[in-house]
Amino acid sequence: MSNTVFQLMQELEHEQVVICNDPHSKLKAIIAIHNTTLGPALGGTRMWNYVSDDDAMIDALRLSRGMTYKAAISGLNLGGGKAVIIGDPSLKSEALWRRYGKFVNSLNGKYITAEDVNTSATDMEFIHLETKHVTGIPEYMGGSGDPSPFTAYGVFVGMKACAHKHWGNDSLENKNVLVQGVGHVGQYLVGHLVEAGANVFITDINEAKIKETVNKHQVTYVAPDKMFDLKLDVYAPCALGATINDDTLPKLNCPIIAGAANNQLAVEKIHGQQLIDKGILYAPDFLINAGGLVNVAAEAGGAYNREKVTKDVEKIYNRILAIFSMSEDEKITTQEAAMRIAQKRIDDVAHVKSRL
Repeated sequence: MSNTVFQLMQELEHEQVVICNDPHSKLKAIIAIHNTTLGPALGGTRMWNYVSDDDAMIDALRLSRGMTYKAAISGLNLGGGKAVIIGDPSLKSEALWRRYGKFVNSLNGKYITAEDVNTSATDMEFIHLETKHVTGIPEYMGGSGDPSPFTAYGVFVGMKACAHKHWGNDSLENKNVLVQGVGHVGQYLVGHLVEAGANVFITDINEAKIKETVNKHQVTYVAPDKMFDLKLDVYAPCALGATINDDTLPKLNCPIIAGAANNQLAVEKIHGQQLIDKGILYAPDFLINAGGLVNVAAEAGGAYNREKVTKDVEKIYNRILAIFSMSEDEKITTQEAAMRIAQKRIDDVAHVKSRL
C-alpha cells in the first residue's frame, strides 16, 4: 500500500485502521474505524474484487467516515466504521468468515459489523460463531435479518420528502424514476416505487438481477450507457459510489437525486455546488440511506422492535426537509448542511464527555 494511507487517515480524521490477513482462508480485509465519540463504530462489511489494495483502502476510509455522520445525524449512539474484504464474492467460505470474525472480536467491541455489498445474513451467522460484535444475523437466531428492506424504505421515504420539496406534494405517481443498481436494496426500492405508481426504469450490469427485477415488476430496463439519455424526475443511484462526477453531471436531466449508494458525490464540495447550480435537489446519501443502520443499531441495542424501527426510519422524511431548509437559509450545499448537523452533535457529545 502506498504511503498516502496515513495522509488519508489524517485528512479524514480516522482513529484506527486494522489490516487483516489469513493465507489459509484467503482472507484479506481492512477494518477502518473513523470516530467512536458517540459509541462503538458500527458499519457493514462488503466484499469486492478491488482493482488494487489502495482502492480498497480508500473505499474503507471513505465509507467509515460516512458511517460516522450517518449515525450522528440519525440520533444513534454509535460511531462510524466499515470493513472491506478484497476478493471474489463467489469464493467466500465459512472459514473466511469465521477467521474474519476473530479479527472483529480482537477489537473488543470497538467495531461492530453487519451486512453490506455482497454479504448476507448467512455470512453474519458464520461471523457470529466467533464474535458477538455482529448484527444483521438471521431472525431464527434472534437477529433482525437482512437490513436491506429498511435501507430501501428509508430511501423511499426520503424520496417522497424530496418530491414534497420540489413539487409541493410527496406523491411519486407517474414520476419517472431511474434506479441504478438492483441489488438487495435496489430491489426493495423498486417494489415501493411500483406500488406508489411511479414509472420505474432500472439499470445494472448483473444480468441475473435485471431479469429477476423485470420479471417481478413492471419496469423498463435501460442499458448503463443509455441511462442519462432519459428525461427523469428522480435519479436513484443504488450501486457503488461516485456516480455524480465530472463526466455524469453535464448529462444529468432530472430535478431530484435520491438514492441508496454511499459517497455519491465524487468530490463533495465541487459536485455538491454544481448540483445546486444546475437546480438539482440532492438528498445527502448518509442521511437518506440510514434506514439499514437504524435497524441493525436497534438489534445491537437489544429488545428489538420492528414496528419502532419502522417509525424511526420514517423520521428521515422530516430530517431531509430540515436539511433542505438549512441549505437554503445558509446558502450551502445539502451535503454540507447535513454534515454540519452531524458534526455538531459529535462535538457536543465530545464536550459532555470531556467534562468532569
